[in-house]
Amino acid sequence: MSAFDDFSFDIAEIPFSRRGAWLDLSRVVALHTVADDLHLVTHTGGMHAVLRLEPRRDGRPAATDVRATPGVLTWSADGGLVEAAFDDAGIRFRGRGLGLAFVAPDELTPFTGAYLFVDPLDGSPTLTSYESGRRYRFTVLRGEPEVVGAERVGVTPRAIAFGSDDDWEVLVEELETSAPAVASVASFDAVVEARRAEFHAYSERLLTGTPFSVDVKACYVMWSATVSPAGFVTREAVLMSKHWMDKVWSWDHCFNAIALAAGDPQAALDQFLLPFDHRDATGALPDSITHSEVLYNFVKPPIHGWAFAQLRARAPRPFERAQLEEVHAGLAAWTRFWLRQRRAPGHALPYYQHGNDSGWDNSTTFDHGGVIESPDLAAFLVLQLGVLAQLSEELGLPASEWIEAESEVRTALFREFWTGSGFIARSVATGDPAPATSLLNSLPIVLGEQLPEDVADRLAASITRHLTEWGPATEPVDSPLYEDDGYWRGPIWAPSTMLIEDGLRRAGHRELADRIARSFAALCDTSGFAENFDARTGAGLRDRAYSWTASAYLTLRSDALARAESAILAGAE
Repeated sequence: MSAFDDFSFDIAEIPFSRRGAWLDLSRVVALHTVADDLHLVTHTGGMHAVLRLEPRRDGRPAATDVRATPGVLTWSADGGLVEAAFDDAGIRFRGRGLGLAFVAPDELTPFTGAYLFVDPLDGSPTLTSYESGRRYRFTVLRGEPEVVGAERVGVTPRAIAFGSDDDWEVLVEELETSAPAVASVASFDAVVEARRAEFHAYSERLLTGTPFSVDVKACYVMWSATVSPAGFVTREAVLMSKHWMDKVWSWDHCFNAIALAAGDPQAALDQFLLPFDHRDATGALPDSITHSEVLYNFVKPPIHGWAFAQLRARAPRPFERAQLEEVHAGLAAWTRFWLRQRRAPGHALPYYQHGNDSGWDNSTTFDHGGVIESPDLAAFLVLQLGVLAQLSEELGLPASEWIEAESEVRTALFREFWTGSGFIARSVATGDPAPATSLLNSLPIVLGEQLPEDVADRLAASITRHLTEWGPATEPVDSPLYEDDGYWRGPIWAPSTMLIEDGLRRAGHRELADRIARSFAALCDTSGFAENFDARTGAGLRDRAYSWTASAYLTLRSDALARAESAILAGAE
């Protein structure tokens, strides 16, 4: 039996969904909130648990076992079962010997809750949700549901309930205002098989070698977190999660793009370019994007030059000139933002306004104030300027602007931040050094082969001081500032791990890079694809189905297999 055939997942950890869908079925109904029953959850207008799904037998709640696979989710109890599968229009449900009630909130006010009615046009029970701003149409394909609370207002039970005595089947769609009546549908079994085949094909594009169950799980986290273009999401996108972290942040998306590059370069490029569709007049990328909002209150670090170089190196075919021109235009505007809008008068180095700008929101580096010039920011900008210069020359465009700026920022980085033993950050207002125990201060390792050997050696040593059994802690575990669940004050994160591993490897510290890659693989195998991890125990923290964790795992795994294959070929020669 293959890892695909045997794969199932914990529905309390990962939602049941599919590529392209904005809906899922999950026990996670709000921030850090896990319910006993599964809910139908939407991510249009934010995360909202619209309906509670209650298995029933003889009209009473029934205890069930739940099993989730990429193709079908099943509730089972004493020979009866209810199954759910995603089709192209919505979610199909069918039952045999077991009923299911779709239970809406009891309270309906002028501004909250759900209103239930039976549409006279086609007889479909329909529910409107104030929270999501959408309608949910139930097209009954077999059986006869009981509709409770139709057209009632105030506080009253509301549900569409299918009994356990007869076989039944229904299609649930999320609509804006209206849609044509459903004319025909594929068989339920055909829908299940189509989703299995889609997921299998997607995973085979992302994976190399014989997959293990953790590899398939990583692919499922990515596949199920993907949504189709809608609202402000202008391209197909991988959300960070279909739990409460249901956005695309303007650095998170880079790691997902890199993981997609080898198997689906167009999807990778769309993922990479999405935030650039929303850059403002100064060239700044938004902080985050989701279906119904774009936020500009913060930015994110300019890792995009580094990321595009990674993406381009992994893609199986060259990108076309028009694609390169689009990337160049976005990177140029984004880089000018940092050079023109984020450098204090007379200063060569750019600054963050807050920890959130760095992506390391509450890192100890920002403890004495958020407006700082930081070595990671300068290093990222050096790489991005280098990529821009290369792209400009390739496209026949002037490159001197980028070459001169790259030299200026690089010189200032080493002149102003390198102490001989490590890099410092400093307050823009006072010029005083910022706290320097965070792993953030070691991120100039991303310069890799561009670093002087002694600097690379010092950075490798500083990174080693952050290592635990599970990888590089963002704050050393022996630091008085360390917190087990302190977000960027201790836990291990996928992006910092991947950036450091890549920089170490390019700087010639391959053994240390190998150690970090192995630790991260073991961490994901043990604790799944959480938002971050306890650096001492390896336990998963926060959101438990985080796509950039899965994408970093897939990238590091693919790289390790490629190195192993190269070593075998070299030995054979």
